[in-house]
This record gives sequence, C-alpha cells and structure tokens, in this order.
Amino acid sequence: MMSPSSLLTADLCDLYENDAEHNLQVVAPILKHFGGHTAFSGTVVTLSVKDDNAMVRATLSRPGNAGVLVIDGAGSRASALLGGNLGQLAVDHGWAGVVVNGCVRDTQELSALPLGVMAIASCPKRSAKAGVGTLNETVRFGGVTFSSGMFLVADADGVIVLNQYTPK
Repeated sequence: MMSPSSLLTADLCDLYENDAEHNLQVVAPILKHFGGHTAFSGTVVTLSVKDDNAMVRATLSRPGNAGVLVIDGAGSRASALLGGNLGQLAVDHGWAGVVVNGCVRDTQELSALPLGVMAIASCPKRSAKAGVGTLNETVRFGGVTFSSGMFLVADADGVIVLNQYTPK
C-alpha cells in the first residue's frame, strides 16, 4: 500500500491503468516545473480564466487544505497568471500546488517556495485584474478533463489525475 506522501505517477499508472472506477488520465507533456516541489499531490480545485488573475488571488486566499489549484488559462502566453506573491499566498493558505494551462512569472521566487507549480511557460508580463473567470468549472487541457474533487499527482515524470485516490 502506498501512502499519499510516496505517490509516484509511474507507479500509479501501473496500478490504475485498467481501473475504470478511478479513471486514470495522463496529462500530455506540455507542462514544466517552476515550483520548489517537483512532486506534489492533492484534491483538485478548478478555475477557468484568461489573462486575468484576480480570481486566482481570491481562490489562493482561501484555505487550500493541501489541494491543487488547476487553472485553465486557455494556454495563453500573453501574460502570467501566477507569480511570486501569489505563490507565497498559496503556501500561506496551505495549497500543495498550482497547475497552470498558461504562464507564470517570478520563476526564481517560485522555485524557492515549498509549493508545486507547473505551467506551460514563463512570461514577465502581469495579467489583468478584472475578476473575470469561473471557479469549479470542468476544464480540459493536455488531453485531460479536470473537475473539482478529482485527485492530482505530479512528479518529475508528469501529471496524472484520478477520479479518486484509494491506496491499494
């Protein structure tokens, strides 16, 4: 039996590949590590925004309960949705990680934080602050459908999501 602190994506793929109940999905290799933790896991909270990170700040200001915020930024490379200040906010509120279908900035600051951060790329430009977006909406990127409540595991090999995590 594996404990949540020893979850490895390759091992979980082997365990759950034919398990319809857990519905293992593997994210296409489009994301890079930017945080201080390359291995992280937790319950997913989804957020859909585009070039606007006001809702990212609002969400990371809430208790994270060791969860992972999955941000669908529509793959935009026009501005960053997460930087050093929001990364610190995530740490302060107990988030395990943030996965961004878009860009981050302040990459040196993010790499020093005890937080998992994955994104498509970095971009130094900050985003808009209009507060446009949707929380807990099902999002799709990297060939995977993410819904709040799913379980995400990331490590040096990649990112997977399961409908639920039950140690075997």
